[in-house]
Amino acid sequence: MKRFSFILPLLLFCIASSAQIQFGYVSYEQVLKELPEYAKATEDLAALKAKYEAEAQKGEEEFQHKFVDFLQGQKDFPQAIMQKRQAELQTLMDAGVSFRMKSQKLIAQAEKDLMQDAYKRLNSVLLEIGVEYGYGFILNTDDNNCPYINPVVGVDVTDLVRKKLGLTTTTQTTTSGE
Repeated sequence: MKRFSFILPLLLFCIASSAQIQFGYVSYEQVLKELPEYAKATEDLAALKAKYEAEAQKGEEEFQHKFVDFLQGQKDFPQAIMQKRQAELQTLMDAGVSFRMKSQKLIAQAEKDLMQDAYKRLNSVLLEIGVEYGYGFILNTDDNNCPYINPVVGVDVTDLVRKKLGLTTTTQTTTSGE
């Protein structure tokens, strides 16, 4: 009996592993871009980028104005004033570079935060479809990550995802000879 209890799980494992696993595939980015959450996040991100750009531009204009003043008066400045103005220019330039670098990090974090709702929604639908249809996994076909998918075991779930998200499906039909 002990021997049978050891062989049975091994036998079941072998049978299960020999069964072919069916999987789904979808262009994650393509469906993501169709979500209203994505459009809103993109719009909010563009507005945020514009604000950071306007502030950076303001700093650059201040630097340019002081630099022009420096160039025009440098031959008349005493040494102490010349050094003070050079230090001011260096400080402004360093502040501008620092602001640009910091704003890039803040924008990247804001993008991640703004897109979070869209990612969550799409991921939950993919999970739902995977469980409902019994897929072993769902592949993301973006960036040519999967150049070949066997149509016998792989199923394009794009329209299923769109339907569950309430988006319009784009069933493409091609007819030859017309």
